[in-house]
Amino acid sequence: MSGSSVGRRASASLRRFAPSHPSAPIPVQGPAIGEGVRVPLGETGLNVFPLALGGAEFGWNVDVEASHGILDRYVELGGNMVHTADNFSAGRSEYIIGQWMRSRGTRDAMVVAVRIGRHPDNPGLGSVNLVRAVEASLQRLGTDRIDVLYLDAKAGDAMALEDTLATAEWLVESGKVRAVAAYGYTASQLVEARILASAGYPRITVLDVPYNLLRREEFEGDLRLVAGAQSMAVTPSHALEHGFLAGAQRRRSREVRSVRGAQLAASLTRRGSRTLRALDGVAEELCVPVAAVAIAWLLAQRIVVAPIVNAFAPEHVEELVQGVGARLSRAQLSDIARASA
Repeated sequence: MSGSSVGRRASASLRRFAPSHPSAPIPVQGPAIGEGVRVPLGETGLNVFPLALGGAEFGWNVDVEASHGILDRYVELGGNMVHTADNFSAGRSEYIIGQWMRSRGTRDAMVVAVRIGRHPDNPGLGSVNLVRAVEASLQRLGTDRIDVLYLDAKAGDAMALEDTLATAEWLVESGKVRAVAAYGYTASQLVEARILASAGYPRITVLDVPYNLLRREEFEGDLRLVAGAQSMAVTPSHALEHGFLAGAQRRRSREVRSVRGAQLAASLTRRGSRTLRALDGVAEELCVPVAAVAIAWLLAQRIVVAPIVNAFAPEHVEELVQGVGARLSRAQLSDIARASA
C-alpha cells in the first residue's frame, strides 16, 4: 500500500471525527466536576460529597436495572456516599448496591453507610444480633467493611448503651466497621455515649435524624446543641419530606391509600403550601429545581454535612445535585424560614 493511500485514509478518518463547524460543542471528557467537591464527614477521617444517595427505594419501588442507573448517574455527577439499611426491602437494597459495586468496580471509591437494627432476622442492638446483622449486611453488600455503621436506637431494643458500644468496639477493631453513627438517639443518650467514649469506647461521630423545612422539632433543640458541641456530622434523612418538598405534588389526590400517598397528603397543609411557594420564588431566582432549593436550605445549616436523598430516576439525581452548588442569600433564607414557620 502506498504512502499516499495511507495518508488519504488517515485524512478521511480525521474528517469523520472532526467537528463539522468550529462552533460545534466540544465533548467533555475526564472526571466529573463534582469529584472535586468533598467535605470531611465529621471526625471519621472520611471525605464525602455533600449529598448522600439513599437506597430506600431500591428493590421496593425501583428495580435492579433502574437502581443501577440511578447509582451510575450519582457517581457520574461526583457522588461517593451511599446509604442503606439492613431492613430496606428486607435486605434487597443492600444486595442491589453490592451487585452494582462489583459490576462497576467502585467499592474503594465509595463511602458505604448502613443502618442496622431492624432486620427481622437480627432485630435490635443486642450484642449477638448486632454482630450477626453486620455480618449479614457485609455478605449482601459483597464487601469486607462498612464505612459508617448507623446504630438504630428506634429498633425497640432495651440493651444498655454501654453493651452496644462495646460490641461496636469489637466491630471496629476487627476491621468490619470504620466509623460509628447514631439514628434515633436522644440528646441525653449522646451525652452518655460521649462519657463512655472517654473511657475507651468508640465515639459516635455521625448523626442521622429526620430533618427538613417541615420537620424540625425532633432536631432543633437539645439534640442539635449536643450534636454541635460534640462536632458531629449530621446527615439528615427525609430531606424532602417523602418527596413533598420536590414540589411535584401540590393538590390532594383521591388515592391516598398507599403509604406514599398518605405521606404526601400529610404535608398538604397551609404551611406546606406556603413553604412550596417560597421555594418556588427562590428556585426561579436561582434557575434551579425546587428540590435543589430544599437541599440548599439544609446545607446552609452549618451542622449539616450531607443530606440523605432517595431517587426514583437518574433525572431526580440531577435535580438534587444542583442543591450542592446553590447558595442561598440571607434574604432568601429568611423568606423560606418565615414561610415554613
